[in-house]
Amino acid sequence: MTDLRTLPPVAPEESGQRFDRWLSAQLPDLSRTRIKVLIEEGGAALVNGAPVTDASSKVKAGMEISLTIPDSAPPTPLAQEIPLDILYEDSDLIVLNKPAGLVVHPAPGSPDQTLVNALLAHCGNDLSGIGGVKRPGIVHRLDKDTSGVIVVAKNDLAHHGLAKQFEDHSIDRAYVALVWGNLLPTSGEIEGAIGRSPSNRKKMAVVSGGGKYALTRYRVLRPLAGGAVTMVECRLATGRTHQIRVHLTAKGHPLIGDATYGGGAKAARIKTLPAPAKERLIGFHRQALHATILGFLHPRTGQHLSFEQQIPRDLADLITFLESL
Repeated sequence: MTDLRTLPPVAPEESGQRFDRWLSAQLPDLSRTRIKVLIEEGGAALVNGAPVTDASSKVKAGMEISLTIPDSAPPTPLAQEIPLDILYEDSDLIVLNKPAGLVVHPAPGSPDQTLVNALLAHCGNDLSGIGGVKRPGIVHRLDKDTSGVIVVAKNDLAHHGLAKQFEDHSIDRAYVALVWGNLLPTSGEIEGAIGRSPSNRKKMAVVSGGGKYALTRYRVLRPLAGGAVTMVECRLATGRTHQIRVHLTAKGHPLIGDATYGGGAKAARIKTLPAPAKERLIGFHRQALHATILGFLHPRTGQHLSFEQQIPRDLADLITFLESL
């Protein structure tokens, strides 16, 4: 059973303390690390009834705070035999084609049947521990419903080397997306700091303050369905949470199938389409986003490695259908 802790209002002399530090002082039976994880995973910590996911935010006098503590999960993920589409593997790293629907690592709502569970079965104890017990080997992530190429570190040398390249933004990453509308101009850059949405803390958004700088470069591959949909390639100059989805939404062209960021059907988007096209687009089951290219320097040898993966069947079938209109 979950444990709901409702704390006394923040006292005036406590105002300005870090959120996780204040909670830790109120809940001595929980470690600060545990509290920080609960905050950042989302939904567990509420301030005046609204979720807070920034452990470093400051408390203010009079705030009413509660924390929901879920049932204890296994300290380490279980090894589970889940098929993997391996593109490359050596003693340092493994590159995979992740299918849509597969969560990368255990999290609330997805305690197992994740990529990490599959990797533990495949690699045994060879995965790097830098990512923590819940995220062994994980250097970067793809959203659950985003498919495509992902690299995982098997040891600390590989983890450090790959993480440095992601931090330097020297990794080559390209994605193909299907977005609503006729995207113009046909190439360009989308800039805008990304942070938690002020209206919905479970979402990210382009924000005027407090976010992290983000830059997405794009080029239109071709319009589809008479311009009702655009097939576009995006390359990440930075790597923020939900970056492509947020940037394209901010530009007015959310991804097909992306219910979180407005990619569902709206009358203005589909009114000119024939009924079969409307049904096909409305019924697409995930955000239409695929990581096609991943290139990096091997952290041990320095060799440049590049992997390209064709778009999966569900996206390919949708594109073929839209081209026929």
